Amino acid sequence: MRVVLQRSKEASVTVEGKIVGQIDSGLVLLVGVTHEDGEAEAAYLAEKIVHLRIFEDEEGKMNRSLLDVGGSILSVSQFTLYGDCRKGRRPNFMNAAKGEQAEKVYDRFNELLREKGIHVETGEFGAMMDVALINDGPVTFILESN
Repeated sequence: MRVVLQRSKEASVTVEGKIVGQIDSGLVLLVGVTHEDGEAEAAYLAEKIVHLRIFEDEEGKMNRSLLDVGGSILSVSQFTLYGDCRKGRRPNFMNAAKGEQAEKVYDRFNELLREKGIHVETGEFGAMMDVALINDGPVTFILESN
């Protein structure tokens, strides 16, 4: 799995003009799934994300986790994270998992985050989505399960 994580002050995802997910402060996760991903990869990244110390403490140092600050997550599936642009001018998506497998892993990942006490909002799997966010910092990280 591959996750682009952005610390945000607020974020939302809209499908066909309707807001389907919205959070105040927390994290926006763009989540990609590849063929080999399953429970172990989802569990590893869920654990890493909720404990990653990327929020500032009283001294302005990144020393607090999402759990520490009581933040929420907006999780958005994004198969294009596994787009390979090395050859030609059109991305190759052969490394992205097929829809049914990707959706199963993505849903389990979000469930694991919720089991850790995090409020999780999502986009709509497979839909064209408009994602809006105010990146706090900006702070952006790329996490991978392997």
